[in-house]
Amino acid sequence: MTAGGVAVDPLVGRLLDGRYRLERTIARGGMATVYLGTDTRLDRVVAVKVLRASLAEDPEFVERFTREARSAARLSSPDVVAVFDQGKDAASGVAYLVMEHVRGHTVRDVLRERGRLPAAQALALLEPVLRALAAAHAAGLVHRDVKPENVLVADDGRVKVADFGLARAFQTSSLTATTGVLLGTVAYLAPEQVEHGSADPRTDVYAAGVVLWELLTGTPPYESESPLSVAYRHVHEDVPPPGDVVDGVPPAVDDLVLRATRRDPAARPVDAGAFLAEVRAVLADLPEDHDTVVVRRPTPTQPTLVVPRGPAAARPHRPVKRRRRKKPLIWTLVVLLLAAAALGGGWYLGTGRYADVPDVVRADETTATSTLQAAGFAVRVDPAGRTDELVPAGQVLEQSPDRGSRVRRGATVTLVLSLGPDRRVVPDVAGQDVAAATAALEGVGLRAGPATEEFSDQPVGTVLRTEPPAGEPLRPDTPVTLVVSRGLEMLPVPDVVGRSQADAGRAVEDAGFTSGVREVFSDDVPRGQVVAQEPRSGTAPRGSRVTLSVSKGPDLVAVPDVGGQPNAEAEATLRGAGFEVRIIDVPAGPDRVLRTDPGPGSEIKRGSTVTIYSF
Repeated sequence: MTAGGVAVDPLVGRLLDGRYRLERTIARGGMATVYLGTDTRLDRVVAVKVLRASLAEDPEFVERFTREARSAARLSSPDVVAVFDQGKDAASGVAYLVMEHVRGHTVRDVLRERGRLPAAQALALLEPVLRALAAAHAAGLVHRDVKPENVLVADDGRVKVADFGLARAFQTSSLTATTGVLLGTVAYLAPEQVEHGSADPRTDVYAAGVVLWELLTGTPPYESESPLSVAYRHVHEDVPPPGDVVDGVPPAVDDLVLRATRRDPAARPVDAGAFLAEVRAVLADLPEDHDTVVVRRPTPTQPTLVVPRGPAAARPHRPVKRRRRKKPLIWTLVVLLLAAAALGGGWYLGTGRYADVPDVVRADETTATSTLQAAGFAVRVDPAGRTDELVPAGQVLEQSPDRGSRVRRGATVTLVLSLGPDRRVVPDVAGQDVAAATAALEGVGLRAGPATEEFSDQPVGTVLRTEPPAGEPLRPDTPVTLVVSRGLEMLPVPDVVGRSQADAGRAVEDAGFTSGVREVFSDDVPRGQVVAQEPRSGTAPRGSRVTLSVSKGPDLVAVPDVGGQPNAEAEATLRGAGFEVRIIDVPAGPDRVLRTDPGPGSEIKRGSTVTIYSF
């Protein structure tokens, strides 16, 4: 919308959520527009950051933006731009953030106006920035986007840091256009942000070191029309000392910048608090009138320039009246002594009280301590130590300040000793359910990977074993597979009745069962064939037993020899052998067995009838 040919922002004059009236535009960026606003409920001036419409339409981004804004709102520090509120206007659909309004300029504006700052002024400006970052790091919050545009200098001289946590929300948005956030701040990205997208307090330290480099020189260390080229140099090149670009940067300040911008995060100060302590120590030792800065970047239209600064540059020239010298020899000696003292004091203040930190990485604690003490440094051993895959336990893994750093004699060098490789033993979780097993793995620093299932006689869902097995040492966060029971595997039972014993046994075992044999007599089924089976049909658990009843043929019994025996005795013998008995007796005879039918020794079926003939 335009008015008289001039574009008019449709949000100016709008009341967001019935509370925040947008008065005028303060600044525009790729992700948001900042308005001067009025909180009509509290009648106070605020700054309202309204996100671009496409971002407000991304639910995942809005959720993360809300979470990060709440985290930033909990950060209480006088050096941080306070976050008052956030929301999404129901009428217009815009997402917004309400912040403290700081009347003044950004450090980017200061750099545009002044070009660069003397070392003492640069460190003094960086000090409140590091105080703000230190407060955030202590609260578990990482800024992720430290740059001159996010450092505000109020009209009353206060310095405040803005946009805590918003970089993380922008960088995780699913919108392709959000890559503009990274491209716009690539000059301050730490190598690990470029390579892995990871960030921790040392990432903010790196960015603060680059900001200090720019305060001292007037430009970032790497400049190119291609953001990818700048990112590549952050990953593959060490940031050079600012003193390589401008003269007059004290060695201690060069060392500060180099320690903060090491490519290896472990070689930087551990957080903004540690970096702040180093800045304060160097700032306390800086002369207040570090006289000149020589710019080493002449252009065809601008030759090399020597710029005086400090009190010496402001003093007017006063002619000195020459006095008649008295006692020239005595005065000469006094001048020589004063000159020697001045030279000695200057050497001590500028060079003599500093020394290079020896390299003690990979040395054992005793050797490292004696080496550092011999070089004039105090030694502190970090009681926590740190695990490492390559450096054996007991050797120095890291030293701070780093090797080769110029540090005051007597300063403390902190040593971090290696604890050796970090290994977590797989716990025995067999017999537990999946939830309990997962908690046990996480309790030792491992995690449950995708589970696999097996049939077993254990209840469904019971952990049978782990892969790798219990007792195996693994790296932290290694996934461990849980093998979980599916319960019994039910298989169809084959019908083998009427088949031979051997054939039936093979069929049963091929179907996944074990076979058992029970021999039975059968008048109808030939010997060696299956008469019956249990179970006969349906399904049964894999590996269970199928009992085969195998025919022994008919039950045959040999007829005993009862010839000559009294009839009664013979009948009892035959019945005892399993036969029925019929007696054919000759009248008036002695009742003794004459013969039997069938005769003695004949094999007949049990229960058959044997006839006795007696006389």
